[in-house]
Amino acid sequence: MTSSESEQNHPQTKPSLAVLLTLLKPIYARYRSRLLLGFLALLAVDFLQLTIPLYLKEAVDVLENGTATSQGLLRLGGFLLLTAAAILALRFSWRMLIIGFSRRMEADLRARLFSHILTMDRSFFDQHPPGDIMAHASNDLSAVQMASGMGMVAAADALVISGAALVLMISLSPFLTLMAILPLPLLGFSAWFLSGRLHTRFDQVQHSFGLITEFARNSMVAIRLIKGYTREQQQIKAFSELGEKYVAANLRVAVVQGLLFPVAILVGNLGMLLILYYGGRLVINEVITLGAFVAFVHYLYMLIWPMMAVGWVTNIAQRGFTSLARIHRLLAARSRLESSLQVSEQSKVGGKDFSARFLVDPLISLRGLSYSYTGARVPALTGLELDLRPGILGIAGRTGAGKSTLCRLLTRQYPLQDGMLFFADQEVNTLAPSLIRDQISYVSQNPVLFSSTIAENISLAAPDASPKEIEAVAELAGLHAEILAMERGYQTRIGERGLRLSGGQKQRLAIARALLADRPVLIIDDALSALDVETEQQVFAGIRARAAGKIVLIVSHRLKLLSGTDQVLLLDQGRVVALDRHEQLLQQHDAFYQAMAQKQQRRAS
Repeated sequence: MTSSESEQNHPQTKPSLAVLLTLLKPIYARYRSRLLLGFLALLAVDFLQLTIPLYLKEAVDVLENGTATSQGLLRLGGFLLLTAAAILALRFSWRMLIIGFSRRMEADLRARLFSHILTMDRSFFDQHPPGDIMAHASNDLSAVQMASGMGMVAAADALVISGAALVLMISLSPFLTLMAILPLPLLGFSAWFLSGRLHTRFDQVQHSFGLITEFARNSMVAIRLIKGYTREQQQIKAFSELGEKYVAANLRVAVVQGLLFPVAILVGNLGMLLILYYGGRLVINEVITLGAFVAFVHYLYMLIWPMMAVGWVTNIAQRGFTSLARIHRLLAARSRLESSLQVSEQSKVGGKDFSARFLVDPLISLRGLSYSYTGARVPALTGLELDLRPGILGIAGRTGAGKSTLCRLLTRQYPLQDGMLFFADQEVNTLAPSLIRDQISYVSQNPVLFSSTIAENISLAAPDASPKEIEAVAELAGLHAEILAMERGYQTRIGERGLRLSGGQKQRLAIARALLADRPVLIIDDALSALDVETEQQVFAGIRARAAGKIVLIVSHRLKLLSGTDQVLLLDQGRVVALDRHEQLLQQHDAFYQAMAQKQQRRAS
């Protein structure tokens, strides 16, 4: 894969706000009725809050004028009580509607992210380790949810309250309103200056979180290896160092946050100081009534909340924007394996025909097959010319000869140039990758198992398989008796990554799974290495029993196993150096094959 391919899988350009909002637009459209009702309830709450100072103004004025009556005060108290009750009900409603929307949006975005990740090729996962993806699906989505929930509410609330409060303040006293807003430019400049720095620093926080998550995941996966080499203290030290970097990144964010809030409070209090001085003088000079001054002070308090909210909303918005940009980079990545829309439609139409044709006459053709990993100086494979037909083909070669790369390319894990690989005489780039993978059972060097029962792990590719079918393939893989000896047989839970199984049991379970899938091609990439020779031969006999009419590729270094294959393919430095029967290769005195044979003979003796 070239560097340009890597860039397509991991775009680095910072997306604009308009581009980012397109991610959320379909979700907002889906829940627009819910949002509309929520914001109507929010506006109603704001309107009712704005009436409270007017009731207080009336009460203070009648008390000051000596015209107050018990009935009038009770009437005002009743209005205040009803207003408070309405505010309570409406506030509960908008929280349920708008905050509920933000949670639904988070779930929808997480599902979209998960679905997209499952479509990506192996080069994407080479760029993004699991810890990084987990950070996106946890911290980043939470930040977007917060911005789309409380952040959006606070922004709308502050805008409505501040606008309405200013109008009412002007109606009470234009001069006092001017005094109140004099410090506002300081707040605007501070928010503009600090928000840009908050974006960069929060991006560093999320990156650090991804690193620490990936380190913890790797440590848990390799816990037995860590304990076996007594590396606990070194892991603790390395984890602590990552934790310190994460804390330092958060403290840099806290510095910006710590400036935003005090500045907002300072601006609000400066306005209050000016109002107390000038407003008090206006009351003394009887320019405004005491009730009007009390109402004005209440409206100023309402204005201080939006001033303080500027810092909080800026913080939440920048966190949400940063996280949304990180999520966008994942969603913008495209698998190089996916065909164009036109080709994909052709694949859908001709998919059944291809599968039926390949099942009847399995043929894989390599025509100058070459591949280079990103950043590698030497190609992993160069100019492979080969036809793979039904039968068992052994593959051998030195470490780094290209054996695993060939297996990965056949299973469409990496992109290829046109004209290099054909299935049933059809070029692979004209077929959907899933269509190719449906023809192949693949067992990798490190079998992947799930924290579920043995039966569920074996039946992964054939979930409708009967217990007898599962037991039959387990028997072929030499695992049936060992499973029955376990406490719950096939219903035994094997733990994360098959924690309760030995290396050989994991490999045989994965082989049983591949045999149960019963596909035209079976690829076993050095997945018999943990077995003793006797068990290996038993498993190989089971594979041969299911090999009729199938293309079977077995990567191995053991001559006992290779001697039972129909042919052996020798690779060296990414090139085919020999293709013949085991006996013929020994007679041809191939240097590598001879050395491997002598070494294993000495070990056996």
